[in-house]
Amino acid sequence: MSEIIDKDIEETKEFLKELIKFDSISGKNEDEIQNFIFEKFKDFGNCKLVEIDNKIKEDPEYTFSDVEPDYTKRKNLVLEIGEDKGYKLILNTHSDVVPAGDWNNAFLPEEKNGFIYGRGACDAKGQIATIYLILLTLKKMSIELKGKLIIEVVIEEEVGGNGTLSLLRNGYTGDGAIVLEPTNLKIAPANRGAVWFKLEIEGKSVHMGKIWEGVNAIEKFCFLYPKMKEYEKKLIEESKNVPLFENYKQPVQLNIGIIKGGTWPSMVCGKVEVEGGIGFLPNKSLKEIKEEFENLIKNCGDEWIKEHYKLSFPKLHNDSYSIPPNHILVETLKKSSEEVGIKPVVEGFIASCDARLFNKVGNIPVVVFGPGCLEDAHSSNEKIKISDIKISAEILLKTILKLIGG
Repeated sequence: MSEIIDKDIEETKEFLKELIKFDSISGKNEDEIQNFIFEKFKDFGNCKLVEIDNKIKEDPEYTFSDVEPDYTKRKNLVLEIGEDKGYKLILNTHSDVVPAGDWNNAFLPEEKNGFIYGRGACDAKGQIATIYLILLTLKKMSIELKGKLIIEVVIEEEVGGNGTLSLLRNGYTGDGAIVLEPTNLKIAPANRGAVWFKLEIEGKSVHMGKIWEGVNAIEKFCFLYPKMKEYEKKLIEESKNVPLFENYKQPVQLNIGIIKGGTWPSMVCGKVEVEGGIGFLPNKSLKEIKEEFENLIKNCGDEWIKEHYKLSFPKLHNDSYSIPPNHILVETLKKSSEEVGIKPVVEGFIASCDARLFNKVGNIPVVVFGPGCLEDAHSSNEKIKISDIKISAEILLKTILKLIGG
């Protein structure tokens, strides 16, 4: 198997470089890259581009973004190999990327010192390349699967998972799923959750010459902020020693990312808008976090705030999840890792991703696994180690054969 993979690594590298050239920013330009992947994948099995109904926006799990996209041309890709018998295994990853910012050459791939650089190199075009290497090897091995392998390359993971949500709502399910993300070859049967919030506080705007008649919305938020940080401390304390997250310095947090308020230096601020995020572990549900945060504001001790605030969660709302660390998916990945000389590490994944949708919406056991380091994702130095693509492909291929091999 390893020898076959070695022969296809050069083709896989070139495929990854082509993927990086696509400016496939989430919610905008995924159609071209999806068509490109379809042309590469169509000869491996039953491959199709699956339409997304714009009605998905009515789904309670849908994630809104600043600019609402049109799904007319943008589709998910699904490749099915095998038959509807035995174990059904899903490999899922995404083709969309975050904006490049001031990285001028982000979509010009560069190979250097055993790495490939470029936007999406590890999140998650390197994951697509890993799947491509698996498919090339499977085809050469001529193995007839006793179950079904379902490959999903979805859109809109970066803004909350609407692509994967659409597939789940349309009946694309399985007995287990592996979501390919940059875990540095660690096996992650648990995932941190994250929710973004928007808090609006109305004040009373007057000229600063009559400051006593006004209510400064910024000052009201300043009153509230220390209480938010106290809630963060409480959340950290309650989340100590949650299994699989013990090694992280601060796996939960409350962050203030955007503050907007006021219109003129000599006017008492009449409204402040605050946007931020809360990260949380599987000891808490998304519903609990929302309720706790709202109760914090309701019970802050300031009657004006209590009567003049609006709290909403309009964007990212990714729940946490975990499956037993001895689940067959975990145990099989561990054994496969050992067989290729990698000491398996089982640990929670500290970034939220589409995995929670398989668990919470599809009721499907799911593990996050893949090449690449999370700290490289979204960075202006994004890269992936070529040898890790090869190793992860071999681990995943062994896992596939153990679960649904002929």
